[in-house]
Amino acid sequence: MKKITISLITLFVIIFGFNYGLKKFNFNTNHQIGEKIDSLNGIYVFYNGGVGNSSGRNISEDGYNLGLQYQCVEFVKRYYYENYNHKMPDAFGNAKDFFNKNLKDGEKNLQRDLIQFTNPSKSKPEIGDLLIYSPSIFNKFGHVAIVSKVNQNSIEIIQQNPGPFSKSRESFNIENINNKWKIKNSRILGWLRKE
Repeated sequence: MKKITISLITLFVIIFGFNYGLKKFNFNTNHQIGEKIDSLNGIYVFYNGGVGNSSGRNISEDGYNLGLQYQCVEFVKRYYYENYNHKMPDAFGNAKDFFNKNLKDGEKNLQRDLIQFTNPSKSKPEIGDLLIYSPSIFNKFGHVAIVSKVNQNSIEIIQQNPGPFSKSRESFNIENINNKWKIKNSRILGWLRKE
């Protein structure tokens, strides 16, 4: 019994240490954690290192919670705060929490004080929209990015913390089928827009 208990404790320490190391370790030594790697309208994207890395909470001068530093939520909330002077009524939550599955396409998301569109939607994505991703097996928190460019058949996004080897910019194809716009990525739940 004693050997089993010691083995379980050892296993727990190894798993905890490995998980902690993944969050704090910088897998891409081409960048330093906290380094400015991109920007949109003068608002910077910072490199995160490991996907789960966090360097404390970012709070605005007037006390508004922008989120955990270097996470995807922190970038989009900081962008909306600095670019649009927008404060979300619900200042907390993970990326997946930005999308309210109980709302219909085009209804107001009161927690975020933004109009919510589903994927597919009657409204084509626009520059500045927040793109919300569902959770995945490797990321239970989801992901959120900002639409930075819209073309006839594609969109470009800018994102913080997409992973140590992913880029801050990514493009997706879009198509209009039966008067509804669809972003061709199965993880995209929809997008949010400031009125």
